[in-house]
Amino acid sequence: MDARVRGHDGKNEWLPVTPTRLVPAVLWMIGALLSFSTMAVSIRELSHVLSIFEVLALRSALGLIILCALALARPDLRHAIRTRHIWLHVMRNGVHFAAQVAWATSLTLLPLATVFSLEFTMPAWTAIMASIFLHERLTQSRIGAVILGFVGVLVIIRPGLQTFQPAALLTLAAAFGYGITLTTTKRLTATDATFAIVFWMNAMQLPMNLVGSDPFFALKLGTAQIVPVIGLAVAGLTSHYCLSNAFRAGDATVVVPIDFLRIPLIGLVGWWLYAETLDAFVFAGAGLIVSGILWNLHAETRRPAPLRTGAA
Repeated sequence: MDARVRGHDGKNEWLPVTPTRLVPAVLWMIGALLSFSTMAVSIRELSHVLSIFEVLALRSALGLIILCALALARPDLRHAIRTRHIWLHVMRNGVHFAAQVAWATSLTLLPLATVFSLEFTMPAWTAIMASIFLHERLTQSRIGAVILGFVGVLVIIRPGLQTFQPAALLTLAAAFGYGITLTTTKRLTATDATFAIVFWMNAMQLPMNLVGSDPFFALKLGTAQIVPVIGLAVAGLTSHYCLSNAFRAGDATVVVPIDFLRIPLIGLVGWWLYAETLDAFVFAGAGLIVSGILWNLHAETRRPAPLRTGAA
C-alpha cells in the first residue's frame, strides 16, 4: 500500500506504507467483513418470506431512507452526493446488481462457508484489473497473499463433483462481477466522496430490484423479521461504507486479501446458527489465508520507498 506524490519531474512517485497508515485500512476492512457476514445471515432469514429481488429492494430502500435523512440533516453530505462520473456509477451499479442477485441466490442454496469460499476467486480478478486499470503494482507479497488465499479456499471446500452445481457457478459469476465492482470503487474514491458512492448504489439499484418484486412485498413481513430487517438495513450501508473507506486508505491489492478472513468467520456463523458442518479443514484453510495476509501486511510496512532524488 503506497502513497503517490508528485516529484519535481511531474511524475508520480511512491512512498511506502507505515504501520500508522496501515491500521485504518485494516480496521475499515474488519468493519466490512463483519457487515457482509451480518448481511448474509439477514438475507438467508428474509428469503423465507421474500424473493431475492424483494430482499435486495428492501435493502436499497432502507439504505436510501437513511442516507436521505442524513443528507437532510447535514448540508455537507448533500454537496457530497454530486459526482462528475455518473456513467461510471451506472456501470458499477449495473454490474454490482447482477453480482448481488447471483450471490444472494447462492446464499439460499449452499452452506454459507461454501458461498464465501467460492466468492474468494474475486481477489485474483481484482488484483489483475487493479494492476491494468489502476496501475497498482503486483509485488511478490501481494501475489503470494492471493495464492495462499486460494490454496486456503481449496483446502476448505475440497473441490469435488458436488462443488460443480448451478449454485456454485452463480457464486463464481458473482465473484467476477465483484472484481469489476471493486476496481471501479477504487477508481471512484479518487474523485467522489464515500457518501456519494453508497448513495448512488442504493438509488440506482432500488428500481432495478423493484422490477422483479411484488409491489406489496412489504406486507409479507412480520415481527419475526424485525431483527433481520434491521441487520439488512445497517449492514447494507456499513459494508460498502467501510469498503469504500478501506480502498481510500490503501491499494486494492492490499485491502482485498484481508477480506479472506470472512471465510472462517462465516464458517463459525453457519455452524452456530444453522448447524452447518465445520471441520478441521476449515481451520487449516483459514490458517493458510491468515498467513498470506500477515505476510503481505508485514512486507508492505517494510518495503523501502523507491523515490527519486528531489521528489516531494
